[in-house]
Amino acid sequence: MSFALQPARAAGATQPVTQAESRMRVDLAAAYRLCARQGWDDLIYTHISAAVPDEPDHFLINPFGFAFDEIRASDLVKINGRGEVVGDSTHAVNVTGFALHGAVHAARPDAVCVMHLHNSAGVSVSAQACGLLALSQHALRFYGRLAYHDYEGLAFTPAEGARLTASLGQHPAMLLRNHGTLTVGRTVAEAYVLMATLIKACEIQLGAQAGGQVVQPPHALAQRASEQLDDGGAVEGELEWPSLLRKLDRIDVSYRD
Repeated sequence: MSFALQPARAAGATQPVTQAESRMRVDLAAAYRLCARQGWDDLIYTHISAAVPDEPDHFLINPFGFAFDEIRASDLVKINGRGEVVGDSTHAVNVTGFALHGAVHAARPDAVCVMHLHNSAGVSVSAQACGLLALSQHALRFYGRLAYHDYEGLAFTPAEGARLTASLGQHPAMLLRNHGTLTVGRTVAEAYVLMATLIKACEIQLGAQAGGQVVQPPHALAQRASEQLDDGGAVEGELEWPSLLRKLDRIDVSYRD
């Protein structure tokens, strides 16, 4: 959470929206709606950002003050890496909120989509000294592939951005201690599916711990399962995403507007 700030506007004429950007806008708006339906939103806070195709250093992000369940493709604000609005959007954005995302986008060229949430299960596990345990197949997806970053307070500085991205390294996901979850994806679909898997793993862990003594598979088996679930680095979400969009279309197609 941080304060709403209206950024400066980048110089230059407004460019027409390309088909590639339109598709990215629809996917990103869908991710916001899906997160809301899962109860992963936190009032108007947290963000999902996506790089604009073929426009280096340009990103799409939610307008600050909008709930996840009301965001439409046309509502998303285009900004540059400095948090300046690009184009003629009248919506405000949370510049300090984008700072975390901007740092990850800059450090990870493969991070087309960066998703950061304050889901209760994810925050709970992030606060456990043990972190995410190998208690489920969902958790094994991240065995040896999950980063951690210690809590540093609300004010996000360039120095923390450097420390956070160093903590993230090349991992696909991170637990921000006492704060929340973060996933990166080569597509919006991949970031969403990774987040769904991570949150499910956290929910299973909390449930298992509440039930008593837990059992974990041996290291060698957990490592082999993680490699199988990684599937050679295949882009996740390609099969799941069309079905998720169809689900949204049956409920409310306004996210596409």
